[in-house]
Amino acid sequence: MEVNIHHAKTNLSRLIVQAEAGDEVIIARAGKPVVKLVPVTAPKPRKFKAGALKGRLFVPDNFLDPDPELEALFNDDPIFPGEIPAKMATAARKTRARR
Repeated sequence: MEVNIHHAKTNLSRLIVQAEAGDEVIIARAGKPVVKLVPVTAPKPRKFKAGALKGRLFVPDNFLDPDPELEALFNDDPIFPGEIPAKMATAARKTRARR
């Protein structure tokens, strides 16, 4: 089916339905074909095979062990700027208690 641009603008929804049904819809300007309206086919979903990565991934034995450097970042520095770190505050309390 060949239609002019004015007809295509007016009846675009109908032309889309026809293209989805398998009809070839060509839009022409001044009688010359310019555009072909065709349906888009969805890509096939990729199928994943269970166990495809078996033997390719390695998790070290110490994976769940605590990381001292990471713990220090969370526990040793003050939460707010200007605040005394927890270790220093404990040491200051002990010093005051000795006096």
